[in-house]
Amino acid sequence: MEKAELEELRGRVACGAVLETAGFAVDLKESTRRAVKYRRGGDIIIVIHDGKGWLDPLSDARGDVFRLVEHLDGLPFAAALYVVADLVGFVPSQPQWQRQLRDRTPDLSVPQRWSARRKPWPGSATWRYLQDERALPEPVMRAAVAQDLLREGPHGSMWAGHMDDAGRVTGWEERGPEWRGFATGGAKVLFRLGPADALRLCVTEAAVDAMSLAAIERLRPGTLYLSTGGGWSPSTEAALRGLAARADALLVAATDANSQGETFAERLRVLAEEECCNWQRLRPSSEDWNACLKKRE
Repeated sequence: MEKAELEELRGRVACGAVLETAGFAVDLKESTRRAVKYRRGGDIIIVIHDGKGWLDPLSDARGDVFRLVEHLDGLPFAAALYVVADLVGFVPSQPQWQRQLRDRTPDLSVPQRWSARRKPWPGSATWRYLQDERALPEPVMRAAVAQDLLREGPHGSMWAGHMDDAGRVTGWEERGPEWRGFATGGAKVLFRLGPADALRLCVTEAAVDAMSLAAIERLRPGTLYLSTGGGWSPSTEAALRGLAARADALLVAATDANSQGETFAERLRVLAEEECCNWQRLRPSSEDWNACLKKRE
């Protein structure tokens, strides 16, 4: 098949079509317009680039629609071509989104957009969201604000900053009553609540869960509460390795009590072993730490 024919075929079949016919379903709660999460049992694939690309958040696998068929079915490229060709004309189901896609790329850089937003304060929309809907207590929110980790997002949402080792913001998790996502153009590294030199490192999958665990443990001294933002990027792994390499460090896998959480916990165990770091699994009694906190409250 000529290169032009390959490009035409690639453009006519969306990754969602492959996943839907393979038994995957969209996880609306965990999806955004730019990153649609598909699940099939314990398998997870995130579709990006308007359906033309994909990635596996639990491995390094990613690519186009042809690579997706190879990844799912273990087929060689030549066989994958036939599978994709058979899906020409198949239109995957479209989820109903609660927020319209923004029209253009933001004019400001990631740090500029972060700086332009106000920190939450008692009674603000973001403060009420975290207090009323997420059950976060005031001491934890004040600690996060004091560390410059939170911003007021649009429509009462929260921005929770991801920082690199130098303390520079690289992006932020976005959570609100009707919205979840990650900063456009931002990079996931780590959300970090607690003393920078802490040796007990609790790793969660979301900033809200990191703050919820901090609330349950009453901001335990010597503990750094971390969030990967649900991803495992090279920059996140490098940051975790740097923390785990500290003498006498304890890496605590405080990920969710589900298949994805267990997969993340296993990756953290392997990382701890490679860095000669102590390791512990801390599993929430509910699916995640925020659910545990709400039950306590």
